[in-house]
Amino acid sequence: KCIVECASASGAAEVCLTEVHAKGGAGGAQLAKAVVSACQDHIAAGRPFTPLFNNNTPIEEKALRVATRIYGADGINIHAKADRQLKQIKSWGYGNLPVCMAKTQYSFSHDPNLLGAPSGFEIPIREFRLNAGAGFVVAVLGEIMTMPGLPKRPAASDMDMDENGNLLGVFG
Repeated sequence: KCIVECASASGAAEVCLTEVHAKGGAGGAQLAKAVVSACQDHIAAGRPFTPLFNNNTPIEEKALRVATRIYGADGINIHAKADRQLKQIKSWGYGNLPVCMAKTQYSFSHDPNLLGAPSGFEIPIREFRLNAGAGFVVAVLGEIMTMPGLPKRPAASDMDMDENGNLLGVFG
């Protein structure tokens, strides 16, 4: 309730509680309706959705558009290793797959120290990883490990076991 009130007070167009993690699809029905409503309002205001690119746009162009139009970068710098990987991916017929940008969660850039909405930077793409079965390519930006997003302080830091073998600090 507090989060909903804070978001509303901060000017959010619409705020709703979602319980997808607990109730599955039914827990997200209110959110889905709010998203549809926001899209309809956007269109009614004369601002229809236009994608950044179509499905046939080459991988490097998709990465460039995300970097410049979403992250605010001046451009991308495809490292030699990534360029070789991209050529191989294209030779296998996967040159137009969707692209997932793997970067720090702390910044719109590749650099966790460039906070806020930085400008005047290029995004280095050091690696391209093909996920053919899932149908996408990962562009690895800067120094990042690709794994699920984790907090600065992992929950495991607060877990322990007492002298009787009982787990402590485990949620649930």
